[in-house]
Amino acid sequence: MKKRFLNILILSAIITTIGFLIDGDTKEPSMIMRFAEFFAMMAVFFLVISIIYFTINYLAKNFKKYNIRLRL
Repeated sequence: MKKRFLNILILSAIITTIGFLIDGDTKEPSMIMRFAEFFAMMAVFFLVISIIYFTINYLAKNFKKYNIRLRL
């Protein structure tokens, strides 16, 4: 479980870094504000990716457990 959280954290840090590098807005003069924005955005990405990943994982386990097949 720890490895999954670490991988999601690394992925969210990479996405956040790429987002800050390609951002065309003017930067805040305060370094504290830059770090606050970076870590806040990383936390948002972490939460969104975690919710999506663990929801899909939970549903997949339940479908396999009860032999439910999706017909698309």
